Amino acid sequence: MTDTHSPSGSTLAEAEAFLAAHPEIEAFDIVLHDANGIGRGKIIRRHELLSFYKGGRHLPISILGLDICGEDVHETGLIWDQGDGDLRAWPIPGTLKPLHNTNPPRGEVFMSMYDLDGNKMTSDPRHALQRQVDALAAEGLHPAGAFELEFFLLANDRDANGKMVPARDVLDGRPSSRTEVYSVDHLHGMLPLFSDIYAAAGKAGITAETLISEYAPGQYELTLHYREDVMQAADDLMRLKRIVRAQARAHGVTACFMAKPNEDYAGSGMHFHVSMQDGEGRNVFVEAVEGQWSDTILHALGGLRATMGESMLVFAPHANSWRRFAAQSYAPVSPTWGVNNRSVALRIPAGDIRARRIEHRPAGVDANPYLVAATVLAGIRKGLAEKLDPGAETTGNGYEGGQDAPPIPVDWRSAIEVAKGSAFLKQALGEDMHRTFTAIKAAEYARVARTVSEVDFDLYLHTV
Repeated sequence: MTDTHSPSGSTLAEAEAFLAAHPEIEAFDIVLHDANGIGRGKIIRRHELLSFYKGGRHLPISILGLDICGEDVHETGLIWDQGDGDLRAWPIPGTLKPLHNTNPPRGEVFMSMYDLDGNKMTSDPRHALQRQVDALAAEGLHPAGAFELEFFLLANDRDANGKMVPARDVLDGRPSSRTEVYSVDHLHGMLPLFSDIYAAAGKAGITAETLISEYAPGQYELTLHYREDVMQAADDLMRLKRIVRAQARAHGVTACFMAKPNEDYAGSGMHFHVSMQDGEGRNVFVEAVEGQWSDTILHALGGLRATMGESMLVFAPHANSWRRFAAQSYAPVSPTWGVNNRSVALRIPAGDIRARRIEHRPAGVDANPYLVAATVLAGIRKGLAEKLDPGAETTGNGYEGGQDAPPIPVDWRSAIEVAKGSAFLKQALGEDMHRTFTAIKAAEYARVARTVSEVDFDLYLHTV
């Protein structure tokens, strides 16, 4: 096969070195992430890896126009409008990693989509994020950040009422039915599973850090090491979700990344910590005198606050996402900002002034981190360019404030309509990604809206 220049920057030498270092690996997951953040692709055999790095891999354009169920959404313009022709996916440099606890041993590599001439396929979420990173670089700024991963560990079977129940401890089979927030002893029963998660993360080059028992039965949080490359931070989150899901399955439990799997408890967020560096690596959010906020961080907050309503579909993309937003639920219900305050949407955490950053809290764990990061960076860019004022800091209970804040949609359908008409979101994601994403969400809304659920029968069968 004749070598073809890879538009992603991947090299054959990387694949050759990996194969030499890992003679045990027999196959590879090659993974492309769609608008919903779902990993789609193929499993290839060891002998196919070099040809993948030499010439990419043909995949149908429709792979980026699928809904949450993997069905075509014709309104994206990516199906028959394009004749469902093939484009070419290329491996992403630095993403070729061994997978932990697989038999036979496998590896994994992320890929991104390009047309046959090597141009970026702009309905690919990675390219949407890269557009914003490049735009900031042209302005002399370089975003750094990290995501937090909250999730539930659930039993594989539901209870007699059809409800999901927390997984029993994998160590001794003890039930876990109470809120054990921050309990260290509670974590011990899941240590075999978490040990495998940490081992898998280490193999993948991810620094998974603090583990806590979160604010609901069976809920946990893993934090990730801060990255100077925001794309790498999003890759870390995507890869860690795959790791948690795979290792949970190996230990006989289910990892759940729904935003709100239990109506009686708080849901799962995907908080995004973001800062901005200049060309010399200085954090431009740092204030000269501690506590006297710089204009830079205030304008960034102003941009995020002003654009949050238009962006909520990115942060809460599914029907279930909207069940997470309720007062006193640790999920923000208004575009407020504050300092060391978990009841606001935009938080300046306490800590070392040199690590000054914004914690963006609206996104659920079911959101696509590439699109979340792209939208957040675009909001920051807008705030800096227009010198937007974030308004007064929210102190105390943020659920009781925010009356003067810009409005945000109150439900999924409203969020879809606002997103469709948003010039800001079209700029943040790019026209093609914006069209693809909003069309997929509209199709999913229609699917949910026409579904007759058990709730309907419970409320109306014998009453109306």
